[in-house]
Amino acid sequence: MRKHFSLISQYLIGVLFGLGLLISGMTNPQKILNFLDLAGSWDPSLIFVIGGAVLVGLAGFYLLTKRSKAFFGGALHIPTRRDISKPLVIGGIIFGAGWGIAGFCPGPAIVSVGSGHAKAAVFVIAMLTGMWICEHFFSAHKKST
Repeated sequence: MRKHFSLISQYLIGVLFGLGLLISGMTNPQKILNFLDLAGSWDPSLIFVIGGAVLVGLAGFYLLTKRSKAFFGGALHIPTRRDISKPLVIGGIIFGAGWGIAGFCPGPAIVSVGSGHAKAAVFVIAMLTGMWICEHFFSAHKKST
C-alpha cells in the first residue's frame, strides 16, 4: 500500500511540476532564448522562476535535515560529494550549450513533447542519445581504469 501511495504522490508531483512549467511559460523555448539574449529582447522572468525553484529546493533540503527516513519510509540518499569534478564541469558546459542552442532543458522539453512540440521531441531524442553515450562511455572508462 505504501509503495502505491509513493508512486501516486510521485506522479502528482510530476504533474504539478509540469503545470508550473506550462503556466510560467518555461516550455516556450523562445522565452528561454530571450532570457539569454542580454543585448536584444531580454526577458528577465526566468529569474523569478529560478528564484521560486531555489526557495522550494531550500525548503525541501531543510525538511530533509530534520528527518532520518524518506517520507514513505525508505532510506534517505543525500549526496555527500562537494568537490567540483571534471565530469561535473563538462556536463555543465554541455547542459548550458544545449539550453542556449535549443531553448530547452530536460524538464520543459519533456512537458513540451507531451504537447506535441516537434523541436522538443528532437531535443529529447538527442538528450536520451547523449545520456546513453555518456553512460556507456563512463561505464567502459571505469572498467578500464
